[in-house]
Amino acid sequence: MTLDVVILAAGQGTRMRSKTPKVLHELAGRPLVQHVVDTAAGLESARLHVVVGHGGKAVREALSKAGPTPDDRELAFCEQAEQKGTGHAVAQALDGLGDGKVLVLYGDVPLIQARTLESLLDGVDEQHMALLTVTLDDPAGYGRIVRNDKDAVVAIVEHKDADAGQRAIRECNTGIMAMTSAQLRRWLPQLSAENAQGEYYLTDVIAMAAADGVEVKATQPSSPVEVEGINDRRQLAALERAYQRRQADRLMAAGVSLADPQRFDLRGEVTIGRDIRIDVNVILEGQVTLEDDVVIGPNCVIKDSILRRGAVVKANSHLEGAEMGEGSDCGPFARLRPGTRLGAKAHVGNFVETKNATLGDGVKAGHLSYLGDAEIGRDTNIGAGTITCNYDGANKHLTRIGERVFVGSNTALVAPLAIADDATIAAGSTITREVAQGELALARSRQVAKPGWQRPVKTPKT
Repeated sequence: MTLDVVILAAGQGTRMRSKTPKVLHELAGRPLVQHVVDTAAGLESARLHVVVGHGGKAVREALSKAGPTPDDRELAFCEQAEQKGTGHAVAQALDGLGDGKVLVLYGDVPLIQARTLESLLDGVDEQHMALLTVTLDDPAGYGRIVRNDKDAVVAIVEHKDADAGQRAIRECNTGIMAMTSAQLRRWLPQLSAENAQGEYYLTDVIAMAAADGVEVKATQPSSPVEVEGINDRRQLAALERAYQRRQADRLMAAGVSLADPQRFDLRGEVTIGRDIRIDVNVILEGQVTLEDDVVIGPNCVIKDSILRRGAVVKANSHLEGAEMGEGSDCGPFARLRPGTRLGAKAHVGNFVETKNATLGDGVKAGHLSYLGDAEIGRDTNIGAGTITCNYDGANKHLTRIGERVFVGSNTALVAPLAIADDATIAAGSTITREVAQGELALARSRQVAKPGWQRPVKTPKT
């Protein structure tokens, strides 16, 4: 039996007080609706339909930019030109549905889990539909689940339409439901907008199912946080922390030591080894690999990077598109930009910036340097204040430094440039020409001393 997933993402989200469509606000570095799409894509053979409306072009572009699902399934988009309720939104996708099961999800409910949806879908057929409900201590604002004397679900009453007795019900509608395509095609034309909101509620199909003798199977998620929607920025912040705590718990269960799980953010995917230690206020973005015995100090951002066994990132460092070799270290206050490759036991110290640079095994760049577009051989020492002058105003050029080279402090290396093995560069030099193996290169003005020189004296104010 086929499975179509309809994701509703047409709402404006006025309570966000933003020009950005609500479903494009980010949680863990990804749009809310992207979380829902990614979860739905994990359901076997699901065809995905996204209903857009307010900011539809931006939503399409954002999801298209993310690309197809992991198994190359494309997204189908449907336009809800006027926002006339959830039933009307689902109707926009009707023509594209198959003849199997239909699952309805919401683009602003980002933490729903695939196993919950799989349980919901199990057993849906022409005699059964499924509804996800949740029991809340404070159900204000939610539609209430109405059951008959046999405890069967017979209706959902929206909060604004509920009487006092119905408002006392704590079992609430999440909006997430599943049915067959035939059931949906039969019930949608019967929806009415005769209600307090003047909208076509998808929830009205529950009463229609009961009237048709179709059993409504109500199931609940493992945690209420799975079905929490986002209407304002406070709710967004709360779900961000819930998501991050879920990730922190998963990593700690896998053997990662987090100094404070409340001060850790994962905004992508991380592959981990054993005995990893992560201090407070660390952010991992994109695709990150942490091998065994990696240590990350406080206040670090690591994006799309690989840290090999035993690598150490000291406090306040920023890595992007970098690879640190076994036993290497960087920081504090180091910046490793895209294309940086550190060999085994290489050292990049405080206030050192690298970009498109390969530092061989045992290379040391301890202080206050910029190394861009550079290839540096093993066991070379880069003195404080060294700069590779890689840009001529139009093009970038490469600096090649051999093995066991000593570069003195406050040196400018003007690319294109080659420095051979075992060379020495005197401190304060500006090197513009090739340096041969074993040579000492000096390129600085001669020191001049003037005995008895009188320093200028400040003229007193009158």
